[in-house]
Amino acid sequence: MAEPAGDFDAWLGRTETRSDVIDPKPALGLAALLDWPDSPVVSETPGAPLRPLWHWCYFLETARQSEIAADGHARKGGFLPPIDLPRRMWAGSRFRFRHPLRIGESVIRRSRIESIEQKQGRSGPLAFVRVAHEYESPAGLAFSEAQDIVYRGAEPVAGSAGQASRKTAENDLEADFQRETQAGAVMLFRYSALTFNAHRIHYDRDYARDIEGYPGLVVHGPLLATLLLDELLRQYPHRELREFSFRALAPVFDTDPFRLCGIRPGAGGECALWVANSAGSTCLRGEAKLPPP
Repeated sequence: MAEPAGDFDAWLGRTETRSDVIDPKPALGLAALLDWPDSPVVSETPGAPLRPLWHWCYFLETARQSEIAADGHARKGGFLPPIDLPRRMWAGSRFRFRHPLRIGESVIRRSRIESIEQKQGRSGPLAFVRVAHEYESPAGLAFSEAQDIVYRGAEPVAGSAGQASRKTAENDLEADFQRETQAGAVMLFRYSALTFNAHRIHYDRDYARDIEGYPGLVVHGPLLATLLLDELLRQYPHRELREFSFRALAPVFDTDPFRLCGIRPGAGGECALWVANSAGSTCLRGEAKLPPP
């Protein structure tokens, strides 16, 4: 099998700067999607804190309709390298938090391409791009994020054909808290709208099945991460998040329920989190760090 062709050294170190105002409307929309009742979790009052990961409803890419590719993504090139592989997915992120963004603030996001790695996987060529983001509010650096993007060929993703159980480290853990839920087509559509994400695997069932080989609509990786972290912070509402990371391992579909699982924080505040499908396989793995009790 051929390696993904291209020399992308010119993209290493490339930077991009975006600014946005933390308007309350996207936060209110996400709170509704997450089924929060009316509460101080979100407020229209200037200065109210934005919950972790809710920043994904801001700094949105607004490509013109003529710039959209067949899969719903913006056409390749520009800030991200034009890697000649047809599938692009969010593989994971790592965060370090200093202080929250706040309603009404003007915030600057500075992005930099840190690495581009091309390799041969078992199913064909792969490429990995790591992008570092820093979010600066009027109070200074609020948090940093390292985002991993994976490009692959047209072959179906491992685990996409069904929900067969496979052994993972989490199978040997007993969750201290867990909640079963399901992300149906309406939730996926609403999240796509909130994040201006036109990737067709999340709302176009015929495309997801016939073109990309999935048995259903694919639940967004960032939505799974948001649901997982939201469950942790509901369990420990008075402890401020310091670090969070997640890695997508296998797709989750709108047709299947899944569990949001976690281990209570240890003495240093670290805790393991994971999303398990109905067969018990870990589809997304996370780690969080809260202040010690």
